[in-house]
Amino acid sequence: MRPGRRAFFGLTLAAIFLIAGCAQPERAIKEFGSEKQFWQGRLALRIDSDNPQSFSAAFELSGNAQSGALVLSSPLGSTLAALSWTPDTAVMRANGELRRFGSLDELLRQATGAALPIAALFAWLGGDQATAPGWLADLTQLGTGRLTARRTTPLPEVELRLVLEPAS
Repeated sequence: MRPGRRAFFGLTLAAIFLIAGCAQPERAIKEFGSEKQFWQGRLALRIDSDNPQSFSAAFELSGNAQSGALVLSSPLGSTLAALSWTPDTAVMRANGELRRFGSLDELLRQATGAALPIAALFAWLGGDQATAPGWLADLTQLGTGRLTARRTTPLPEVELRLVLEPAS
Protein backbone atom coordinates (compact mmCIF):
# COMPACT_ATOMS: atom_id res chain seq x y z
CA MET A 1 0.00 0.00 0.00
CA ARG A 2 1.35 3.42 -0.92
CA PRO A 3 2.13 5.83 1.96
CA GLY A 4 -0.57 8.32 0.85
CA ARG A 5 -3.26 5.63 0.76
CA ARG A 6 -2.11 4.20 4.10
CA ALA A 7 -2.41 7.66 5.71
CA PHE A 8 -5.86 8.18 4.18
CA PHE A 9 -7.00 4.74 5.36
CA GLY A 10 -5.62 5.39 8.87
CA LEU A 11 -7.33 8.79 9.12
CA THR A 12 -10.61 7.35 7.87
CA LEU A 13 -10.47 4.52 10.40
CA ALA A 14 -9.62 6.95 13.22
CA ALA A 15 -12.54 9.21 12.20
CA ILE A 16 -14.95 6.25 12.26
CA PHE A 17 -13.85 5.29 15.78
CA LEU A 18 -14.09 8.89 17.00
CA ILE A 19 -17.58 9.32 15.56
CA ALA A 20 -18.72 5.98 17.00
CA GLY A 21 -17.26 6.87 20.38
CA CYS A 22 -19.21 10.14 20.49
CA ALA A 23 -22.52 8.59 19.52
CA GLN A 24 -25.22 8.36 22.16
CA PRO A 25 -26.69 4.89 22.76
CA GLU A 26 -29.76 4.31 20.62
CA ARG A 27 -32.75 3.58 22.87
CA ALA A 28 -35.47 3.56 20.24
CA ILE A 29 -35.51 1.17 17.32
CA LYS A 30 -37.61 2.01 14.26
CA GLU A 31 -39.57 -1.04 13.20
CA PHE A 32 -42.02 -1.07 10.28
CA GLY A 33 -42.67 2.66 10.51
CA SER A 34 -43.62 2.61 14.19
CA GLU A 35 -41.36 3.25 17.12
CA LYS A 36 -40.51 0.20 19.20
CA GLN A 37 -38.75 0.95 22.45
CA PHE A 38 -35.97 -1.11 24.01
CA TRP A 39 -34.07 -0.55 27.24
CA GLN A 40 -31.71 -2.72 29.23
CA GLY A 41 -29.79 -2.30 32.45
CA ARG A 42 -30.27 -2.89 36.14
CA LEU A 43 -33.23 -2.14 38.34
CA ALA A 44 -33.77 -1.99 42.06
CA LEU A 45 -37.17 -1.89 43.74
CA ARG A 46 -37.65 -1.17 47.43
CA ILE A 47 -41.00 -1.44 49.22
CA ASP A 48 -41.08 0.18 52.67
CA SER A 49 -43.86 -1.91 54.20
CA ASP A 50 -44.17 -3.44 57.69
CA ASN A 51 -42.11 -6.26 56.24
CA PRO A 52 -39.69 -4.24 54.02
CA GLN A 53 -38.86 -5.84 50.69
CA SER A 54 -36.18 -5.12 48.14
CA PHE A 55 -35.48 -6.63 44.78
CA SER A 56 -32.79 -6.05 42.19
CA ALA A 57 -32.16 -7.60 38.81
CA ALA A 58 -30.82 -7.01 35.34
CA PHE A 59 -33.62 -6.21 32.93
CA GLU A 60 -34.54 -5.94 29.27
CA LEU A 61 -37.70 -3.98 28.56
CA SER A 62 -39.27 -3.64 25.12
CA GLY A 63 -42.48 -2.40 23.60
CA ASN A 64 -44.85 0.04 25.25
CA ALA A 65 -47.55 0.13 27.92
CA GLN A 66 -50.04 -1.64 25.64
CA SER A 67 -47.82 -4.42 24.28
CA GLY A 68 -44.37 -5.41 25.44
CA ALA A 69 -42.02 -7.68 27.33
CA LEU A 70 -39.84 -7.50 30.42
CA VAL A 71 -37.12 -10.05 31.18
CA LEU A 72 -35.59 -10.02 34.67
CA SER A 73 -32.24 -11.77 35.17
CA SER A 74 -29.98 -12.60 38.08
CA PRO A 75 -26.47 -11.14 38.36
CA LEU A 76 -25.21 -14.45 36.91
CA GLY A 77 -27.43 -14.07 33.86
CA SER A 78 -30.10 -16.68 34.55
CA THR A 79 -33.67 -15.62 33.79
CA LEU A 80 -35.70 -14.97 36.93
CA ALA A 81 -38.92 -14.11 35.11
CA ALA A 82 -40.12 -13.26 31.63
CA LEU A 83 -43.22 -11.08 31.44
CA SER A 84 -45.17 -10.22 28.31
CA TRP A 85 -48.39 -8.37 27.68
CA THR A 86 -50.81 -7.30 24.99
CA PRO A 87 -54.18 -5.56 25.31
CA ASP A 88 -55.74 -9.03 25.66
CA THR A 89 -53.31 -10.95 27.86
CA ALA A 90 -50.60 -10.68 30.50
CA VAL A 91 -48.25 -13.63 31.04
CA MET A 92 -45.37 -14.44 33.39
CA ARG A 93 -42.93 -17.31 32.90
CA ALA A 94 -40.94 -18.09 36.04
CA ASN A 95 -39.57 -21.24 37.66
CA GLY A 96 -40.74 -23.36 34.73
CA GLU A 97 -44.34 -22.20 35.17
CA LEU A 98 -46.56 -20.11 32.92
CA ARG A 99 -49.10 -17.89 34.69
CA ARG A 100 -51.77 -15.74 33.04
CA PHE A 101 -53.21 -12.58 34.59
CA GLY A 102 -56.27 -10.45 33.91
CA SER A 103 -54.23 -7.28 33.44
CA LEU A 104 -50.72 -5.91 33.25
CA ASP A 105 -51.21 -4.18 36.62
CA GLU A 106 -52.08 -7.53 38.22
CA LEU A 107 -49.05 -9.15 36.56
CA LEU A 108 -46.67 -6.43 37.78
CA ARG A 109 -48.01 -6.60 41.36
CA GLN A 110 -47.39 -10.35 41.35
CA ALA A 111 -43.93 -10.10 39.77
CA THR A 112 -42.59 -7.15 41.78
CA GLY A 113 -44.74 -6.95 44.90
CA ALA A 114 -45.87 -3.40 44.06
CA ALA A 115 -48.21 -1.63 41.68
CA LEU A 116 -46.05 0.18 39.12
CA PRO A 117 -47.25 2.95 36.78
CA ILE A 118 -46.23 1.24 33.54
CA ALA A 119 -47.58 3.93 31.17
CA ALA A 120 -45.73 6.64 33.14
CA LEU A 121 -42.60 4.46 33.26
CA PHE A 122 -42.46 4.24 29.46
CA ALA A 123 -43.00 8.01 29.27
CA TRP A 124 -40.24 8.64 31.85
CA LEU A 125 -37.84 6.44 29.90
CA GLY A 126 -38.64 8.53 26.85
CA GLY A 127 -37.76 11.71 28.80
CA ASP A 128 -41.35 12.86 29.37
CA GLN A 129 -42.20 13.97 32.92
CA ALA A 130 -45.57 12.15 32.91
CA THR A 131 -47.68 12.11 36.03
CA ALA A 132 -48.89 9.05 37.90
CA PRO A 133 -50.97 9.28 41.10
CA GLY A 134 -48.66 9.18 44.14
CA TRP A 135 -45.48 8.91 42.04
CA LEU A 136 -42.70 11.41 41.44
CA ALA A 137 -39.95 10.65 38.93
CA ASP A 138 -36.51 12.26 38.91
CA LEU A 139 -35.43 12.52 35.28
CA THR A 140 -32.47 14.85 35.92
CA GLN A 141 -29.97 11.99 35.48
CA LEU A 142 -31.70 10.31 32.54
CA GLY A 143 -29.03 11.67 30.19
CA THR A 144 -26.47 9.57 32.07
CA GLY A 145 -28.76 6.52 32.09
CA ARG A 146 -30.29 6.88 35.57
CA LEU A 147 -33.94 7.13 36.55
CA THR A 148 -35.43 7.18 40.03
CA ALA A 149 -39.16 7.16 40.79
CA ARG A 150 -40.81 7.20 44.21
CA ARG A 151 -44.37 6.50 45.28
CA THR A 152 -45.36 8.15 48.54
CA THR A 153 -49.10 7.49 48.45
CA PRO A 154 -50.78 5.16 48.98
CA LEU A 155 -48.60 3.44 51.54
CA PRO A 156 -46.33 1.55 51.52
CA GLU A 157 -43.76 3.84 49.96
CA VAL A 158 -42.02 2.39 46.92
CA GLU A 159 -38.75 3.38 45.24
CA LEU A 160 -37.79 2.23 41.75
CA ARG A 161 -34.27 2.90 40.47
CA LEU A 162 -33.06 2.10 36.96
CA VAL A 163 -29.56 2.23 35.56
CA LEU A 164 -29.72 2.00 31.77
CA GLU A 165 -27.07 0.48 29.57
CA PRO A 166 -26.62 0.89 25.83
CA ALA A 167 -28.56 -1.67 23.81
CA SER A 168 -26.36 -4.46 22.51
